Amino acid sequence: MQDHKQVAGSFVTTQDGAQIFYKDWGVGQPVVFSHGWPLCADAWDPQMLFLLQRGYRVIAHDRRGHGRSSQTANGNDMDTYADDLAAVLDALDLKNAVLVGHSTGGGEVAHYIGRHGSKRVAKAVLIGAVPPVMLQSATNPEGTPLSAFDGLRAGVAANRAQLYKDLAVPFFGFNREGAKVSQGLIDEFVREGMAGSVLGHYLCIREFSEVDYTEDLKRIDIPTLILHGDDDQIVPIAAAAQKSAKLVKDATLKVYPGASHGMCATEADKVNADLLAFIKG
Repeated sequence: MQDHKQVAGSFVTTQDGAQIFYKDWGVGQPVVFSHGWPLCADAWDPQMLFLLQRGYRVIAHDRRGHGRSSQTANGNDMDTYADDLAAVLDALDLKNAVLVGHSTGGGEVAHYIGRHGSKRVAKAVLIGAVPPVMLQSATNPEGTPLSAFDGLRAGVAANRAQLYKDLAVPFFGFNREGAKVSQGLIDEFVREGMAGSVLGHYLCIREFSEVDYTEDLKRIDIPTLILHGDDDQIVPIAAAAQKSAKLVKDATLKVYPGASHGMCATEADKVNADLLAFIKG
């Protein structure tokens, strides 16, 4: 096997022939990152650089249909996303890994553990994550109405470049009074989004909104850190972190006052410090 630590980017081939792009930097305990929709591994730049500089091996992949990975017509579903993550962990033969998932990536981390177990995993971190389930229902009144997700689908189909430009504003909380707006973050959100597949992004909306991760959360049997902003306009905390923290046996919930969904960028210093403390602890 080639020395993955010496290459900037590599691909793992899955059972159905998809090519999953990943970055693998450094040596030490592996920390593996799963990104949110509609982004790619580059969304983790602040965390990967920080932990690499502190002696960790950092790995992040682009979900299929996102970023530099294959734009397949099939497999744009959470079962396959979790299996693709497993393919990366297996190809690199990772052990004692820390899995970190943001937003949709939090669903991917939970579903990976629910589907494949924790034999390769020491700890998990869910940041602004979609579990247990985003969709509003009689049993989940705190959730988001289906009409909101239908609106996202319509936007992706009609003009996703404009959708991503508009969505980046509440994503990072830039529509709040006193917010320090970064045009660079908005531009990067659009760039990462447009690198992916319109089909993959369209189909992924169902996976982060309608899939119920409750049973996956109950199967998590490792220490888990849950971070969430209480001003998250994309994945509201009441239907997400506050419920997940009660379902995961060994979970620690840390709420960031006033923080947005894009807290890994806007609150990078705090997120990085909390990640480091949890990994070391």
